[in-house]
Amino acid sequence: MIRRVPLAWHQLRREKLRLLAAIAGVSFGVVLIFVQLGFRAALFESAVTFHTSLGYEVVLLSPKTDTLVGAKHFARSRIFQARGIDGVEAVTPVYTGTATWRNPADLADTSNIFVFGVDPSDRVFEWPGIAEQLDPLEVPDRVLFDERSRPEFGPVAALLESQGSLFTEVNDRRIEVAGLYRFGTSFGIDGSLFTSDLNFRRLFPDRSASHVDVGLVYLEPGRSPDGVRAAIAAALPDDVLVLTRDQFVAREIDYWNSATPIGFVFGFGVVMGFVVGLIIVYQILFADVQDSLKEYATLKAMGYTHRYLVGVVMRQASLLALFGFLPATLIATLLYGQAGAATNLPLAMTPERAASVLALTVAMCCVSAMLAIRKLGSAEPAEIF
Repeated sequence: MIRRVPLAWHQLRREKLRLLAAIAGVSFGVVLIFVQLGFRAALFESAVTFHTSLGYEVVLLSPKTDTLVGAKHFARSRIFQARGIDGVEAVTPVYTGTATWRNPADLADTSNIFVFGVDPSDRVFEWPGIAEQLDPLEVPDRVLFDERSRPEFGPVAALLESQGSLFTEVNDRRIEVAGLYRFGTSFGIDGSLFTSDLNFRRLFPDRSASHVDVGLVYLEPGRSPDGVRAAIAAALPDDVLVLTRDQFVAREIDYWNSATPIGFVFGFGVVMGFVVGLIIVYQILFADVQDSLKEYATLKAMGYTHRYLVGVVMRQASLLALFGFLPATLIATLLYGQAGAATNLPLAMTPERAASVLALTVAMCCVSAMLAIRKLGSAEPAEIF
């Protein structure tokens, strides 16, 4: 095999400009695939940050809830009913809503911000910065601000550090930012606040205390989430949906992947990257075979089989895949870093994604080679000479 590779390499390097064009074309297609897969993975990962960062095992939702951002209300009485099921240790009701945030650095500038409300006396989130700052939230009109929110909400962290306290308006109500925590953005949440359930209702006076958006169910040690979920579902009416955490995550991902155009757009982008690279590699290999028909016919006359010639073209395709993949990986890693810094989305190159894209790149080039190989049938000594 090692002795056979140089012929494929010499075939490629014979036309240096053609080789550079092929590498650029493959790299372009691979970068496009990397970008689409990266944003798609960031979409799913950021969309389930709430779902995966907490220690609950079962969740209560309204059956009308498709995604956390648009959670519908259900009766708070279901929380107390679930709390009485065998195996349940605690249930934490969570209130969610979208409010109007006024930029403290420019009060004329407003943005929509997502708000979480939880009773501080309940078992609360394990997000960094929340557990240590529960007491201040018991004071009216105090909130915690997500320091990973997008920049349009203002330099909240810097102002809080310099001034010691920070006041602004949320839903036209004057509030104090009592501290920071870390949550992150997603395609549905640009920024967020965390506060107590009482402060939440002050921000949303039209919301009834008898209705909640999410119920987080914590189980006794050693209890099966599937078993307790089934028991809760059997005990509660159909106006509440009972899911395990894995089912909750899958439901959120399925919504963004299939119920919105975002999943389709990123998937289509991957296909387009594959097709672009395939066409470019096919054109390069076809032109190379076309220009070398006499040489291939000579090899056949010398006793080399058609299978050997096919192997040469396939090895050319494999080399193009490798040469195009390496710079594309570097470019995609740089793009991930810049896009992640600009959007606060979890964009990063992973070994699993790199391996998947490498496999796609090799497949793309091999398919192109299989299409170009058909021209080798014309390389017959009797016809050429």
